[in-house]
Amino acid sequence: MLARTLLSIVIVAGTLPFASLCLAAPVSTAEALVAAVNGGAEGETVEVGPGTFELSAPLEPKPGMTIQGAGKDKTIITGVASWKPSTKSLPDPEMKTQGLDSQAYLVRLPDKAAGITITGMTLRGPHVHGAIYGFGNVDLHLHDLRIADTLWCGIRTFAMQKAKIHDCEFIDAGGRWKRGGEPGIDGGITGGAIFAIWMKESEIAHNRFTRTQPSKADEFYGIKCRQGKQSRIHHNTIEVNFSIELPFENDEDVEIDHNICHGTISIPKHAGGPVPESGRTFHIHHNYFRDSYSIEFVRNGVEIDHNLFDFDLQKDHGNLISGFGKAPAAGPASFHNNLVSNPGRGVIWINEPYSNFAIHNNHIITRTTTTPRRDGLFGFHSECDFETITIRDNIIECQGEPRPLLRSKESYQITLQNNQLTNVADIDQLDNPQTNDKAGPTQPLKFECGVHGELTVDQWQTSPTKTARR
Repeated sequence: MLARTLLSIVIVAGTLPFASLCLAAPVSTAEALVAAVNGGAEGETVEVGPGTFELSAPLEPKPGMTIQGAGKDKTIITGVASWKPSTKSLPDPEMKTQGLDSQAYLVRLPDKAAGITITGMTLRGPHVHGAIYGFGNVDLHLHDLRIADTLWCGIRTFAMQKAKIHDCEFIDAGGRWKRGGEPGIDGGITGGAIFAIWMKESEIAHNRFTRTQPSKADEFYGIKCRQGKQSRIHHNTIEVNFSIELPFENDEDVEIDHNICHGTISIPKHAGGPVPESGRTFHIHHNYFRDSYSIEFVRNGVEIDHNLFDFDLQKDHGNLISGFGKAPAAGPASFHNNLVSNPGRGVIWINEPYSNFAIHNNHIITRTTTTPRRDGLFGFHSECDFETITIRDNIIECQGEPRPLLRSKESYQITLQNNQLTNVADIDQLDNPQTNDKAGPTQPLKFECGVHGELTVDQWQTSPTKTARR
């Protein structure tokens, strides 16, 4: 019986090509890596062993190829000291490829190549513009990467669809370029660790963004995108001053949730932009915000709910929602079931006329800030359609310094109803009829956020999540 079994194995094995019976050894030199990737076939897997691999030109993987490193701490891909792409094209043109140096990246994905995976390694500067560049790539899968110390951005894509970027670390991966590195010279447009133009049906999750070289750039964007559609950004920890920026273009059904944001989420659009058929441009929910300048407005079709906004009394520089434009915006927007601790200048200040805004079932606590701030918590342009703005069923407590609810006399046309107000300076001017409806959040706020849910929000308190994967 044993002889018959062994004979069967030999016969079956003999029908297969010899190469398929042998596992290729991981590449161990830069020359072998370039040969395997640039000279490989579509759909191949290139395994890269431990070590530092210094390139003098970008890797160009084929469609369907997987480049698999031995781990972020083991496989390091960088450039040789003599590979210093010209910085004359920085900052790059942002919305077009003309004038952009796509060869100044460690990995240059072929245009419209699909199904590429890169995982398990560190991609490091310092002289290259970025780590990965791609145009028109579908099913791009980037995970378990460390991208560090690049000049302009980390991952730079155009027309990315059905992509997944997850479990990556971005450390000093780009920023505001200063020509020649000279301090005080304005380099123009700021880059981003992930900088995507026209992203669709994609997911960015469980990534950590940090900046350890504050002298390198004045600003650093975690995730920067010009037009997102049907995409989700979730469970990221973004420890930089601009967490997420999705400005200007016509966004649709972008979900931003369960992130820890140490900086601003910026979503402005001239006149608020069109509202898609779904009725929603952005849904911002279950995030933990740490900066008093949290959300840059205006945008129509936005829902902001079930977030914890928890600000430092010593850093009272911002309005939680700020709008700086001039063109009237029709809305709608809703801000509900949020907890707000220590708003600085205020909760909402919008320079342009904005209509159809529903603010309800929030709990807001103000305390005396370092300045101290004494402005009204809600500031609206005098030409708003105030009949379409409602502030109802909120709990608003001013502990210490009294604060007015509203900033302008025209704002008293807003529909106020069933708000529980404590130590509000203009309470005698408010027509705030009471009802039997519940004031404050409709249910307790509890959720996990950040990389693999590393932080638990339980009402006003936060604590490390014991079961989170590190």
